[in-house]
Amino acid sequence: MGDYIVKAMVMDGKLLAYASTTRNTVEEARRIHGLSPVACAALGRCLTAVGMMGIMLKSDKGSITVQINGNGPLGNIVACSNSKANVKGYLNNPNVYLPIRPDGKLDVGSAVGRDGTLTVIRDLGLKEPYIGKVQLVTGEIADDFTAYYARSEQTPSSVGLGVLVDTDGSCKAAGGFIIQLMPDFPANMIGVLEEKLGKLSTITKYLESGKTPEYLLNLLLGDMGLEILYRVPTMFNCDCSIEKVERAIYSLGRREIEKLAEENEPLEVICDFCGKKYTVETDKINEMLK
Repeated sequence: MGDYIVKAMVMDGKLLAYASTTRNTVEEARRIHGLSPVACAALGRCLTAVGMMGIMLKSDKGSITVQINGNGPLGNIVACSNSKANVKGYLNNPNVYLPIRPDGKLDVGSAVGRDGTLTVIRDLGLKEPYIGKVQLVTGEIADDFTAYYARSEQTPSSVGLGVLVDTDGSCKAAGGFIIQLMPDFPANMIGVLEEKLGKLSTITKYLESGKTPEYLLNLLLGDMGLEILYRVPTMFNCDCSIEKVERAIYSLGRREIEKLAEENEPLEVICDFCGKKYTVETDKINEMLK
């Protein structure tokens, strides 16, 4: 089964819920970047979250970018999605290895770091993108997204993200959920929902055993009148191209392009997201000066 995201609601939209399975997406990121287990878990959680955030965009041409910099050994983490949940991402230091935590889990919080920020850039194709920024809470990423929604968007939310790395370093299971309460959600139901969330096992435990995103949502919201609205496929898909590379060079301005032309050598550019190499020949650089 391919990766996909489910959108659902409860009580005619008083609660919105998203859940996903993203094993193939995360495994592709691991393969491209050569990620260590803890790097795979960190970037995988970000890709899972940003895909669900992508389908929340109200513009078909919109995009969302998440940047996390906690001053930990992984460095800066970047993840992007369009409105169709095509995601891509990278981090500065993919080969970080840290000891396993006492509870047997990967120490994502220490790898990401906690002394920094989570930034969300939402571009709807208007003049200026919306930018929200919050301080990191734990560096475990799911807690930090929960804090982002509460502080920056004033939307009470619960975010759960998980990546299970196999003994050979590959991604065995991955997925997550985002549950958001609208202003008219009954106050007396909040405690009930919190209790269910507290009893929920790790997301990857369900996904590894063959359970679906729909199962996760039904487990949490089935007795509240859960209504599945639609499903969207999600995948790692970089949209880089030679045209975008040339536009990026052109945007540097005349002085910088003159310096490139003086070197009189082809320019090699490597995409941070997918590792694809592009070569811009000297005649193209000279043409830009005209």
